[in-house]
Amino acid sequence: MAAAKSNSRVVIVGAGPVGMVCALALNKLGVSVTVFEQEPAPVEDQRAASLHPSTLEMLDELGVTDKIIPLGLVSSAYRFHDRVSHSVVAEFDLGLMKDEIRFPYVLQYEQYKLTASIAAEYGNASDFDVRFAHNVTGLTQAADGVEIEVTSPAGVEKFRADYVIGCDGGRSTVRKLAGIEFEGFTYPERFIKIATSFDFGVANPKVAFRNYFSDPAEWCNLFKVQGKRPPGLWRAIMPIGAEEADETALSPERIEARLQKFFPNSGRYEIEYVNVYGAHQCVAATFRKGRVLLAGDSAHVNNPIGGMGMNGGIHDGINLAGKLAKVIHGEAGEELLDVYSRQRRHAAVKYVQAQTIANKRLMEERDPAVRAKNFDELRRTAENPETAKAYMRRAALFDSLKDAAAVT
Repeated sequence: MAAAKSNSRVVIVGAGPVGMVCALALNKLGVSVTVFEQEPAPVEDQRAASLHPSTLEMLDELGVTDKIIPLGLVSSAYRFHDRVSHSVVAEFDLGLMKDEIRFPYVLQYEQYKLTASIAAEYGNASDFDVRFAHNVTGLTQAADGVEIEVTSPAGVEKFRADYVIGCDGGRSTVRKLAGIEFEGFTYPERFIKIATSFDFGVANPKVAFRNYFSDPAEWCNLFKVQGKRPPGLWRAIMPIGAEEADETALSPERIEARLQKFFPNSGRYEIEYVNVYGAHQCVAATFRKGRVLLAGDSAHVNNPIGGMGMNGGIHDGINLAGKLAKVIHGEAGEELLDVYSRQRRHAAVKYVQAQTIANKRLMEERDPAVRAKNFDELRRTAENPETAKAYMRRAALFDSLKDAAAVT
């Protein structure tokens, strides 16, 4: 086992939620970190916003949860709807688990707010150094460290680190520079996210803060977030057919038609923002190659149904921080990092990938008999407290954490 190094430093590439949480966890364990982010400032990307109970427990250990709860929306229940019959198929309420888990709810809190708050509070110290407008363009591994080439407004610079963690998204430069394969597939359809200030919760009593609308032609996820001002924003995510051009999908008329189809409204919707993006189901062949490690979207990507991508990524970051700190402090050998790779890859494949693929199939099923069977099963699961709890434990990724922890 190697001796601890007093001047050890870890470089994290990517200042999204996974990178910043991983950096904070490492820093609290006595490891100096530098975070490189190619964007010039924290990006207000309207992406993930659901923090599951298991993730809130982890963030609580870092002193984060109490700070963000007043800033987000607490949502204990989520509902599955049949858009064809305009009925609620099933409701799952995490409040049933209030005696079993510390946070019996999902916190709707946009990821850009989480990353910006961590950067603002911690990211200016010498041992927690966050540098925006720094783009990693090269990476060379050696037996005792990694040399990183970074392009910034100051020009091209070289940095030395003991380890590099790629948290730089699905198109990860770190993953590519390390030569790690990304295995999986891309959906033929794209997805559109539409945010409106129209208050669906007031207009429709069947709507909770988190909703899944099944439809054989065009499913929809509908969630509420706090936004920047009251009464908050509602985000609708829908599929776009492969034949529909982005220009058409983003036109005001097409956006309005999509919303009116699902949620008829006498007036015209006020749109706050809209975005079109592709979706993939991919997992890296390994989460570790020498002194280069991967976490979050750099290691695995999935469709957005179920809000599992950011949560699974944060779980990666926390797991990795604990193990890497032990290696750096001389308390464990580097083989512990292979355990990280095996554990979190197992969780990504068996839980995050499997569950999100199943969620999408449930939402888009076209066969009437299969839809009816799926709804009956979902309804029975929700009506029985024990099966409902089991369903929610899996959906909240508690099962994935327990199962992954058994991997050695």
